[in-house]
Order: sequence, then structure tokens, then C-alpha cells
Amino acid sequence: MAGKAIIAQVNVSGGGVPKKPVKQAVVGELGIAGDYQADSRSHGGVERALCLYAEEVIAAVRAEGHPIAPGTAGENITTRGLDWSLVQPGARFRLGGEVVIEITRFTTPCKTIRGSFESGDFNRIHHRLHPGWSRAYARVLRGGVIQPGDAVEMIAPGAAPG
Repeated sequence: MAGKAIIAQVNVSGGGVPKKPVKQAVVGELGIAGDYQADSRSHGGVERALCLYAEEVIAAVRAEGHPIAPGTAGENITTRGLDWSLVQPGARFRLGGEVVIEITRFTTPCKTIRGSFESGDFNRIHHRLHPGWSRAYARVLRGGVIQPGDAVEMIAPGAAPG
């Protein structure tokens, strides 16, 4: 990671997008308390408890003319300063002082986020079509409280969450 990686924004919704920023959140095994998904077959659950995306990737996609912004693509955690190439399945990160997560997979974008893309082309951030531009899902290994400004730190693969 170049420089200090932080949580730029924590986002939740009552179902669907956009997810709106909150000042603080409690993270448990199934994600952020108070955050819901409109389609629980395709989103949520232990293996997809959190969705992460990089502020820098969002800015690069926006620079192409897409109206994307933090939270509009449905991510719970918007990072800043995190080398997004390190966000790969199996990678573990500490969020703030308590929360530990493990990346499980890249997300598959769906039509619910089409409003964030010129001509509705949500496949602009599909991992198979554009590797390195996708959001990522994570499981929660240890819950706790997070807030914007908290550090994001990569930890050793297989490291105990405690």
C-alpha cells in the first residue's frame, strides 16, 4: 500500500442503491447492522457480508464520464489509499482497531447500479471484462465498530483474526 489506507466512507441502505454514508457502523458476521439488500439471493450472507470499493477506482470511472459516486455502486466500505490490486480473494484486512475481513470474491454487477453508468453500462466494472475495476465481497472474521478515517491494514493470509 502506498501511504496510509483508510475507510473514506461507510455506506448503508434499507435495501438497494444508493447506499448512504453513516458516521459509524457496527459490523457483524452478516455485515453492517441496519444495512439491507433488496435481493438476498444475490447479495448478503456470510460470504458476501461486506462489499468494498476504492475511491480511486470510482474517481477513474467517473473521469470516463460515468455518474458514479461513493455508495452508488452499492459498496458498504469505500476505501482511500488502498492499493486496489492487493484486494484479491483470500486477502485479509483489518478495518479500524477491531474488524477483520477476508476477501471472498469479486462482485458481479447487476442492473440495480445502472444509474451509475453512462448508457446504463454497469458491466464497466465487471471483473471478467475489466480486471482490477470491480468491487469485492468479504466475509467478516471479527466484528466491531468502524467509522470513516479508520485505518485499513492488510494482514498476513491465514492470520488469526484476534
